[in-house]
Amino acid sequence: MKARRQRLVLVGGALGALGIGAWLILAAFRENLVFFYTPSQVQAGGVPHGRPFRLGGMVEKGSLRRAAGDAAVSFLVTDNARTVRVAYRGILPDLFKEGKGVVSQGRLGADGVFIADEVLAKHDENYMPPEAAFALREAERAAR
Repeated sequence: MKARRQRLVLVGGALGALGIGAWLILAAFRENLVFFYTPSQVQAGGVPHGRPFRLGGMVEKGSLRRAAGDAAVSFLVTDNARTVRVAYRGILPDLFKEGKGVVSQGRLGADGVFIADEVLAKHDENYMPPEAAFALREAERAAR
């Protein structure tokens, strides 16, 4: 009887430890999860406030502004329906160009400007992340 109770306590403790470990892993995963949004979704207010996310679309032609003597830049990202201003401090990727695809990671500021921590440009003429291509097609379809 005593051995049976010890075995039951041991199995219960192991299951409890496994449950706590799974909960910690899921909590860490949820914290590091970064979703992708389009400018139309940002303008509609469907983005997490205070949490990082990715903004993707095309860099609007003629929108790139550089601060004199500083590494600060701003530009507009569009999905051909809506636009969002992006502010970034740092060196832009070599492939970054107006009229080309871009994905920025950061947070939405209180003034509606997206504060980017990282800017990624597509690596060749034929590639665009599938979710960005889908979002652009959907935004164009909705704009018609």
